[in-house]
Amino acid sequence: MNLLSIFLQVVAPTAEEIQQKRDSLHQGVQQMVALAKEDPANFWQVVGDRMIQFGVKVLAALLIFIIGIFLIRWVKSILKRVFDRRNTEPTIASFVTSFVSITLTVLLVVISVSTLGVNTTSLAALLAAGGMAIGMALSGTVQNFAGGLMLLAFKPFKAGDLIEAQGVLGKVIEVNITATKVLTPDNRVVILPNGALSNGVINNYNGRPLRRVEWNVSVSYGVDAAACKEAILAILNSDKRVLKAKTDMKKLYKELKITTYQLSTVNYRMDAIPAPFVALKSLNANDITFVVRVWVRADDYWDVFFDLQERFYTELPQQGFTFAYPHVDVTMLNK
Repeated sequence: MNLLSIFLQVVAPTAEEIQQKRDSLHQGVQQMVALAKEDPANFWQVVGDRMIQFGVKVLAALLIFIIGIFLIRWVKSILKRVFDRRNTEPTIASFVTSFVSITLTVLLVVISVSTLGVNTTSLAALLAAGGMAIGMALSGTVQNFAGGLMLLAFKPFKAGDLIEAQGVLGKVIEVNITATKVLTPDNRVVILPNGALSNGVINNYNGRPLRRVEWNVSVSYGVDAAACKEAILAILNSDKRVLKAKTDMKKLYKELKITTYQLSTVNYRMDAIPAPFVALKSLNANDITFVVRVWVRADDYWDVFFDLQERFYTELPQQGFTFAYPHVDVTMLNK
């Protein structure tokens, strides 16, 4: 059974229903003609009463429609203020506002039409059948639509965030109701369907304003571990991008333009920054490894990572802390 047959079964009236409506209309016309012939004065009185009744219904429908339009605009203005206060992404705010506006407008039209005395059962059946037919024809699109609603509701990322999802790493440049556009580091635009995106793992590198950077620094056996730790800490503390334990959090969050609503979330807020951390992590076959950790602003993550890694490589050997490499010591015995 195709979509057209399903649509016709739900919406199209049967031959019996059509004949009943024709008979009812014919009977009503005959009654009006008979009344006009037998009692013309009463006929025009009935016509006048019916016109007045219909005029009252028209005025009521217009009044309901006008009031409804003002209420819809009021709801849209409230949504706009809420989105502005929460710094909602413009794409998401625009979609939600449009969706609510269209839904309320359709509902208002149905109510206005029913006020005129028109039977809205057929109209409701038409909308239901149309929705079912469209849903069956566009099942994948409907899945992406539902995924878009999930992304809008839970907001795992926003435009400008660096994410990794569905095997793609890139910056989100657009979020619409069916797909998300991601710009990769090599300047390719990848379109991810929202259905699969909302059901998969999303790694948001900009999900929090602060991030921890970590390195593993391996040096040769025989170095002074305490002195090496001090040298690494000196490099860390000399970089202004590295956040210190005495960082003023209120000032930092104000600089990052973090909203009060975001700060009210414990998982989003950090009350203090841990001090730069260096510790001996492991004793390996050919070297010893120090783990190094610092906290930085999310936007500084990669710059700090690469810059300090280069400084470890160039400055530590100058202070006598040599890097190890795989090697084999061979001892020759003379007999």
